[in-house]
Amino acid sequence: MGVNPGLSLADWLARLEQLHPSVIELGLDRVRQVKDALGLAPAFPLLIVGGTNGKGSTCAYLEAILSAAGYKTGLYTSPHLLRYNERVRIAGAEASDAELVAAFEKIDAARGDISLTYFEFGTLGAMLQFVDAGVDVAILEVGLGGRLDAVNVFDADAAIVTSVDLDHMDYLGDTRELIGFEKAGIYRVGRPALCADPDPPASLLAHARDICADLRCFGLDFSVEQMGDRWSFHGRASHWPKLPLPAMAGAIQLRNAAGALAVLDAVRERLPVSEVAIQQGLAAVRLPGRFQRIAQAPEIIVDVAHNPEAARALAATLRAQPAAGRTLAVVGMLADKDAAGVLAALAGEIDAWWTCTPATPRACDAAALAAVLHEVAGAAPVRVQPDVDTALAEARGAAREGDRILVFGSFYTVAAVLDHAATQQ
Repeated sequence: MGVNPGLSLADWLARLEQLHPSVIELGLDRVRQVKDALGLAPAFPLLIVGGTNGKGSTCAYLEAILSAAGYKTGLYTSPHLLRYNERVRIAGAEASDAELVAAFEKIDAARGDISLTYFEFGTLGAMLQFVDAGVDVAILEVGLGGRLDAVNVFDADAAIVTSVDLDHMDYLGDTRELIGFEKAGIYRVGRPALCADPDPPASLLAHARDICADLRCFGLDFSVEQMGDRWSFHGRASHWPKLPLPAMAGAIQLRNAAGALAVLDAVRERLPVSEVAIQQGLAAVRLPGRFQRIAQAPEIIVDVAHNPEAARALAATLRAQPAAGRTLAVVGMLADKDAAGVLAALAGEIDAWWTCTPATPRACDAAALAAVLHEVAGAAPVRVQPDVDTALAEARGAAREGDRILVFGSFYTVAAVLDHAATQQ
């Protein structure tokens, strides 16, 4: 049901949050009907990226390398940190308010009485913009799961599952096998189906084989070897030796970069890239909120890690890059996350904790988070603050020369710090 034109992007986003009776409703029937009503049938290659962790990084590598190779890229990711516009990028630039609003107006006019969620509106809106812009390739990040996620209304030319671990268990199941099956839903018959998880669930492998997808797994069909400050990639058809280490920090980034290169190896006939483009893309790639240093004296690092697998990767990175002094942590999480699993994974790397309550109704209360910490963090002191800014200010006040501060636990927690930092510049 169309609305009067003239709404701002902020108006539209507020409206989209209210249009559907539930924030999340998995299923493709409604979004497919509106896709067909819009006549959305992109002819350019589609690369779909799913997984528990590593999706954003893998998308960033694909965008950076394909851009360096001269392709006009479209990139759709979620969630955003500071602005909704971050979710839609064309040729490396964020979509404008006007472009987003125009896409939402088209969808609203086409949907009739069909109700769409906020994410479904956003997914169709992104694809509309990519078609209008005439991109050469679109990279789509799955929002939740895979099989029933709105992104999966489009058929991937190549799809990758970056990792499978426990998250969103209310929707996807409470075992890696159940979650793996949901993630594998983005694979297509006869098309490249990649998995960068070194220990994929049997359910994912079985589904790929059942539909006769072209399954390619990390460690079997593609692999990496690090040699000091260089690394090499071995794929089915491509071998790229002596690549520079990715610009993004983190122990897991080599595997994420390898997953992106495996995708490019799989679509090399439609989207050939040179080794020079790969080198340039690896050097240029940036992704806010992933082991991102935002200040010195004291050093402040922000990371959106919010599930046990991501926390283990973050702990490995902290160990690989030790501080001269202590590591102090500011943590705020959502109530539906495995706080005990996350905090236990990092407990050995943190010398003092500050818990806070992120600014969202979905937040875990800081006091409740502190109670979990007392169970898993040993003797490290724990302090409770009502919000992110207050907790960070107190941690900064406690920091001595050589100390560093880690802020993590949620996109909301990291966004609050980045937003505050932006106002201080």
